[in-house]
Amino acid sequence: MKTKVKPKASINIVTLGCSKNLVDSEVLFTQLKGNGLEVTHEAKKDTASIVVINTCGFIDNAKQESIDTILRYADAKQAGKIDKLYVTGCLSHRFKDDLEREIPMVDSFFGTNELPRLLKALKADYKHELVGERLLTTPAHYAYLKIAEGCDRPCSFCAIPIMRGKHVSRPMDELLKEASSLAKKGTKELILIAQDLTFYGIDLKSGDGPNGRKLKELLERLSDVNGIEWIRLQYAYPAGFPTEILETMAERENICKYLDMPLQSGSDAMLKHMRRGITREKTEALIETIREKVPGIALRTTLISGYPGETDADFEETYSFVERMRFDRLGIFNYSHEENTHAYLVEDNVPEEVKQERSDEIMALQQGISEELNQQKIGQTFKVLVDRKESGYFVGRTEFDSPEVDNEVLIPAEQYARLGDFVHVKVNKAEEFDLYGDIVS
Repeated sequence: MKTKVKPKASINIVTLGCSKNLVDSEVLFTQLKGNGLEVTHEAKKDTASIVVINTCGFIDNAKQESIDTILRYADAKQAGKIDKLYVTGCLSHRFKDDLEREIPMVDSFFGTNELPRLLKALKADYKHELVGERLLTTPAHYAYLKIAEGCDRPCSFCAIPIMRGKHVSRPMDELLKEASSLAKKGTKELILIAQDLTFYGIDLKSGDGPNGRKLKELLERLSDVNGIEWIRLQYAYPAGFPTEILETMAERENICKYLDMPLQSGSDAMLKHMRRGITREKTEALIETIREKVPGIALRTTLISGYPGETDADFEETYSFVERMRFDRLGIFNYSHEENTHAYLVEDNVPEEVKQERSDEIMALQQGISEELNQQKIGQTFKVLVDRKESGYFVGRTEFDSPEVDNEVLIPAEQYARLGDFVHVKVNKAEEFDLYGDIVS
């Protein structure tokens, strides 16, 4: 009599939230593959027997999306469509006890620093030899490089230190090894991410950077990695900004003239309440310095609408600030009242409709600024990295644009281009958030 062979378990990883979460999922993906397991990332069909959800717990909308996703797969488990359901990431780390009580269909919840325990639950071993190796879930030509974990900043509204802990820099040699490995596999663009890039190296024992910071040295060494044509900086903190990196950004051709620096507000009163450690005047002086030392740089920022106590005057101050600074890229989030943060001690007293009205006004202003800046690009030629093909166009980005969040360049599909290649494009049309152009030799 033949015994029935149980099919090999397959695992699907579902990632929610930011690019830092995506990197965590890629590390998990790599470890599972290294253990010989069958694993997919965000499979289009729900055929996996095990699902791992990597959650986000940053603001209300992100938390709700995470909960909805957990509930969907909990229902699938109850219906017998999947065998096991595991949840990890920020929401799981922050609200583990509540989630265990409210959603018992989940087999286990894991925190942000419990990868070995998660692997054990998935019947896999943590393989130290895979540290620095990455199987990408992004297109092969670009990759996020997380240079640090956690945050030491005291921002009143932010729950990241609760979920991710204190700032911990990754060793530079480990980052260089990972960058070299990615380059050999075809990665051309590295997007450096951390909750605060500017603190990189402050906790490492070697190096000669001011105040122990080593971002300048890291940029220089990554810039020397063969095959890396673009290096992009995301999430730099303005207070105590390491201006020594600006010289490196200006000198090195493969460091993009791009900086993502969340500023949160243009009101001195709000900046003080947010515990940002900087004033509007100092912020404006920093922006002037950055633009002076790195001519042509694209600055991206994010703001918060409706922080507790934000008055009409505070909002007007921020509106005027955006009007003067003319950021190349800008996003704005409605304030989310987060448990155990410093701001949670005060009343969330700005009505939701007012938060949204202020967000809409800022984005309408930014739309006009973006259109004006884009119109100035007509007739110019830019180096463009081709990301994908859709709706009759090749879609790419200039060095002034990060994936998913920034402007795109659309090239008619009848022209010849290969995904993952650089092409030179002459812009012939511009809209608020898109450029159109033709490939030139």
